[in-house]
Amino acid sequence: MRLPPLNVLLSATVLLGTSSACIVEAPGGASEQERRAATVAQVPPLSIRSGANLGGKVEVVGASVQPGKIPVGDQARVTVFFKVLQPIEEDYLVFVHIEDADGRMERLNVDHKPAGGLYPTTQWKVGETVKDEFVIALPQGASPRAINVWMGLWEPRNDARLPLTNPQAVRNDGRGRILLAQVPVGG
Repeated sequence: MRLPPLNVLLSATVLLGTSSACIVEAPGGASEQERRAATVAQVPPLSIRSGANLGGKVEVVGASVQPGKIPVGDQARVTVFFKVLQPIEEDYLVFVHIEDADGRMERLNVDHKPAGGLYPTTQWKVGETVKDEFVIALPQGASPRAINVWMGLWEPRNDARLPLTNPQAVRNDGRGRILLAQVPVGG
C-alpha cells in the first residue's frame, strides 16, 4: 500500500528526535496521477522568495512556512517550489539542514526524496514546477530563538550537491547550501 506524502513526511519527523541523519525511503516511479499531484500549474503567493539556481537545472522559486513561527514543542510544514529549467540526469534528494540560528542546538537533517518520494528528479519535465513538502519538528527540550533552514539538491551515490550558479543573488554558505529561511521559534 502506498502511503500519502503527508504520512511519509510525518514519519520523518518521528526520526528527528535522534541526532543521526535520516533519509526517508518512499516508493519511486511516478504515475501520471502522481506527477500531477507533485506539480503545480501556478505557484501560490509565497512568504519566502528565493531565485536560487541549482546547476542551471532547477530554480528554487520560493517557499512557505506554516505557521510562520514554530511554537516550542510543535512543528511547521515547509512547502518549497522548484522550477525545472533543464533535464536532470541524476536522482537527487532534497537535503535540508535545520540549525539553531545562535549555534546552540545540534543540526537536524530532514533529507528526503522530492515530492514525498513520488516524483524522482530524473522524471521532472522542463517547464514544470514541482512542489515539495516536509515537516520541521524540533526535538524535546530544544527552544532556540530561531532556526535556519538550509537546503539544496544532493546526489548520495557520489555525495555531490547540485552547485549554486548564482551565489551573489541568494544567501548561501559557499558550499552548495542555500539559506531558505530563518524561522522564529516560541510563543
